[in-house]
Amino acid sequence: MKPDGGNWEKILWKNQGFEDNYIHPQFFLESLRKNPNFKPYTYSSLVLLTCAITQHISSIFIFLGIFFRLRAGVLHPRGILWFSMGAFCVGYVCWSLLSSRQSSNFRGRKITSEQHLKTLKSSILVFLALISLSPVLRTLTAATSSDSIWALSAVLFTLNVLLADYSVMPTNEHGQVRLSSVLSMNAAISGSVVLASRLSTDMAVFALAICSVVTFAFFPLLRRLIQGTCTSAWVALTLLLGASAVWVATYISDTFTYLCVSTLMVVTFVAPAMLMWAQKFKNEIRGPWDVAVPIVG
Repeated sequence: MKPDGGNWEKILWKNQGFEDNYIHPQFFLESLRKNPNFKPYTYSSLVLLTCAITQHISSIFIFLGIFFRLRAGVLHPRGILWFSMGAFCVGYVCWSLLSSRQSSNFRGRKITSEQHLKTLKSSILVFLALISLSPVLRTLTAATSSDSIWALSAVLFTLNVLLADYSVMPTNEHGQVRLSSVLSMNAAISGSVVLASRLSTDMAVFALAICSVVTFAFFPLLRRLIQGTCTSAWVALTLLLGASAVWVATYISDTFTYLCVSTLMVVTFVAPAMLMWAQKFKNEIRGPWDVAVPIVG
């Protein structure tokens, strides 16, 4: 005997003469929900989120442009060295101010003078280590062909882009550095060392190594901190880096310029548009057959 919809109840504490998993056809699709947790994206929010990737790719193109100019002998290594050191000093001051502001807003631990002194000592150690290893780095790949060097550096910088951490800097003092971020930095530094071995002088190798440390080790920390602090500065930094990358690429070759412009345009504007187009195909169906989610509190 089959009960009608009015007599059967979806309860388990009363014996109705049917299996526990029985559902009347009239009530089977009663709780059907389509895309219950779906929040449609807006194009402007997606473009803002891609700014982190745009900045990272722009910094890579700027670094590659500096390498090609050094290799051609157009740029003087001392100029790159002083520029990198000046950028590090300015970036460290900005990082300290933003960290202090963020710590005061979230009642976190402020940066003390001992931490500034520790950072200065670490920077000096990195400086001395690189200047002492420059002759070794210059002859590191002397027996390797240039084609292998270009291919290896391309793979390493691709890994750097794929493994980079594009999230916002944690606002508390217990934020942990992700493993992918460490691997991304190691891949970029390794690619920089491989490229530096193609330079002709120890000073050029040292200048490019310092530039790579500032670009791929220190700048991501400042970039993530700006991302979580000031949106207008975040957008301005994206425009500045993108314009600088295109400007540097114009001095290399037309092919390098087209590659730079097309990559930045696809990442910043085309990819969000494709995601906006693809979200109309989202079709997540929820119903009484799903596992029950307990509501606590």
